[in-house]
Amino acid sequence: MSRSLTSIFHRDGGSLETYAAMVRGMDANVGRVLAALDETGAAANTILVFTSDNGGERFSDTWPFTGVKGELLEGGIRVPLLIRWPARIRPGSRSDQVMASMDFMPTLLAAAGAASDPADFDGENLLPVLVGEAPARERTLFWRYKANDQAAVREGDWKYLRLAGREHLFNLALDARERAERKQAEPARFAALKAAWEEWNATMLPYPEGSFSEDVFRLAPE
Repeated sequence: MSRSLTSIFHRDGGSLETYAAMVRGMDANVGRVLAALDETGAAANTILVFTSDNGGERFSDTWPFTGVKGELLEGGIRVPLLIRWPARIRPGSRSDQVMASMDFMPTLLAAAGAASDPADFDGENLLPVLVGEAPARERTLFWRYKANDQAAVREGDWKYLRLAGREHLFNLALDARERAERKQAEPARFAALKAAWEEWNATMLPYPEGSFSEDVFRLAPE
C-alpha cells in the first residue's frame, strides 16, 4: 500500500546528541577520504570540495546568521565552503568571494582544462579567484521559495528580502544577522533591488500548485 508524502519536515524526533553523532560520523569519513588520497599519492592534484546544499537544520548553529533551512535569511541559504587543491590553492587561504552551487560546473571544468562556453552556464568560472590570480568579484544572486512567499536578491553587500509578507533591506557586510533595517534610510536602493528581483522572477517558470509545503519556520526579523 503506497502512502503519499504530506510534509517534507520531520519534527517529532532528533536531538543535539543525534546531531553531534552525525557530525562526528561525517568528520570521521571525510578523514578516511583524505587518508586514501594521501595513501595513493593523489592528494596534491585532487580537488576536494566540502559544502552543503542550503542552510542549517533545527539543531545546527549558524551564528552569526539568523534563519534556518527553508528560509531565505542568511542562516537558511549561506553554507560553509572548503576547497582543497594543494597543487593550486594555498593551504590556509581564505576568500570573501560569493559563490553559489551553480558556479561549480564552469569552475571545475576550467580547473580540468576543459573548453566551455560561459553562455552554457547559469554560474560563473571563479577559478582565477580561487587560485589567487584575480580579486573577488561582486555578484548579483537571486532566490525565491514558494513557502511564505519568499524572495531575495543579493547585490554586493546589499540584500533585499521578502519573508512572511514583510520586506526588508540589509547590508550584510555591516549586519550579518539581518536585524538593522535599512529600507527607510535607502529607499532608492530598496526599490531598485525589489525591481531587479521582479524582473528576474518574470523570466522564471511559475510554481506548480501544491509543489511545496507551507509548513516552514517563521523567523522573520521583527
